[in-house]
Amino acid sequence: LGADFRSHAIAVQSARESVAVEGFAAAPALTRANALGQYLFVNGRPVRDKLILGAVRAAYADYLPRDRHPVVALFVTLDPREVDANVHPANTEVRFRNSGLVRALIIHALKEGLAREGRRTAANDGGATIAAFRPAFAPPRPNPGPMNWDWQRSPSAPAAPVPRDHGADAMPAAAAFSPAAFAEPAQAAFDVGGPRADLRLHEQPAAPDLLDRPLGAARTQLHDTYIVAQTRDGLVIVDQHAAHERIVYERLKASLSAHGVQRQILLIPDIVELDEAIVEALLARTDELASFGLAIESFGPGAVAVRETPSLLGKINAAGLLRDLAEHMEEWGEALPLERRLMHVAATMACHGSVRAGRRLKPEEMNALLREMEETPNSGQCNHGRPTYVELKLADVEKLFGRR
Repeated sequence: LGADFRSHAIAVQSARESVAVEGFAAAPALTRANALGQYLFVNGRPVRDKLILGAVRAAYADYLPRDRHPVVALFVTLDPREVDANVHPANTEVRFRNSGLVRALIIHALKEGLAREGRRTAANDGGATIAAFRPAFAPPRPNPGPMNWDWQRSPSAPAAPVPRDHGADAMPAAAAFSPAAFAEPAQAAFDVGGPRADLRLHEQPAAPDLLDRPLGAARTQLHDTYIVAQTRDGLVIVDQHAAHERIVYERLKASLSAHGVQRQILLIPDIVELDEAIVEALLARTDELASFGLAIESFGPGAVAVRETPSLLGKINAAGLLRDLAEHMEEWGEALPLERRLMHVAATMACHGSVRAGRRLKPEEMNALLREMEETPNSGQCNHGRPTYVELKLADVEKLFGRR
């Protein structure tokens, strides 16, 4: 499997009754375009068993895009009387007496290893200046209750222009004595149309307790997409959409397992016009969609009426959501387990219910997002396998500028 696999390999192990699963699995940062990087063994015999392949895919479902495949080397050991190796002419498939136990152990071993890796502090690779995006903290289980900030809130108004006088006294008083980098006049000071600087903007550091938090204290927002936060020994850049997408996804899963997804009834149903084939595909899955709080019904040829949506998502683009759901459903097939199909629905809903890139956030919203990330499992990656943040250590910055 090569040096790349060795540098990304995570030891995995799980055992119960007379079945043991052990081996190595690559962190989500290393993937392949196909499943040929998956080496599977049962009692020492190499196999290409559908049950094991499906279990591997299910374990990585929260970490990888649909078109990428994990890299693993897994060994399943059990009593030979509990497995039949003669079900395929080439002996590449097997039949387990207790297939449910084997599948559960494989998924448990892989998920536990991936979660452990997510808690491990990522070290720089060969002097790279950007740390790996795996979270360096141990998030607890998410609270399925309502979010503690309002993402429906209207974005703040654009910053007012700042006079291009280079004298320090020209800085408005409100900007000089407001929290660093957040007052709208202070944001306007970064306007490339007029170079200016005022050291007084940095005289009020963030509260010490926030600087000591894993993702630090929010300092500013760039391109209405990226949150820049300061930590005690570096800085963190967060993709606000990717980060919130993971938060919504984990909350949907927690809510579903705890008490079902809470719904909001639309005062006026949202009528969405779609191709008749798409409508048929959606209506055939109404029960599965309803389990996530999305209630739809037929509204004549080529249209559906959306009557209820998950309250967690707030106001959403129903047409875009339904089109994306229908696109995913085309790939499901009846062989795909219900649990996997439901997670596809949750991931799609999370994407549409997340704060979008290009949305201006207020300081309290940025800090609330950072705190939610610290409390959310797997928050280092979005549902599509992309990083939600990168961290730059102060030592790395000093190297860039020749200070070390």
